[in-house]
Amino acid sequence: MRARGERSGAPNVEGAALEGAANDLRFIRETLATAGSFTAVSGRGQIGVGATAVVAAYLAARMPDFHGWAAVWAVEALLAMAIAIVSSASKARASQTPLLSGPGRKFVLTLLPPLVAGAALTLVLERASLTAAIPGLWLLLYGTAVATGGSFSVRAVPVMGYCFMVLGALALWAPAGWANYLMAAGFGGLHIVFGAVIARRYGG
Repeated sequence: MRARGERSGAPNVEGAALEGAANDLRFIRETLATAGSFTAVSGRGQIGVGATAVVAAYLAARMPDFHGWAAVWAVEALLAMAIAIVSSASKARASQTPLLSGPGRKFVLTLLPPLVAGAALTLVLERASLTAAIPGLWLLLYGTAVATGGSFSVRAVPVMGYCFMVLGALALWAPAGWANYLMAAGFGGLHIVFGAVIARRYGG
């Protein structure tokens, strides 16, 4: 009777062991996904963002007033967001990694606050007739967003953010006539240069 009971209980023991091993593997995968880097930033997407920003800078420079200038850049911001989302989703799908994994969520959550602050401060500066400070503000706070969000991504991303911050600080003190050139250099040039680096070193 004892031997028969032992044999009948053996599969249960093995099943419990297999279930425990599966749970351990699941925990390890979830831990790695949370602790890793957000690698879905698309270099090709950043190049596309930079190219559209150069066009936007050209068009904005020809607007007769601030509101026309700001409207061009608002459209560019929406277009850039669409390019970044679609290209990142495509890269994540190609590498079979979830776009909003642990690092992806952290990237987005740390990226958003400086951008929201920039939008709010833009309205404040516009009402106070301090529109000359807005290009520097945008470059500085966008750089802050990229630098903080980029701490959960590949190394090139936060470095790009720091470069935006330096350019934004320069724009705050530069003559007003430099604004469109600095916007083109930042949102256009930096995106293209770092997009090429990301595409080459981090798989597209």
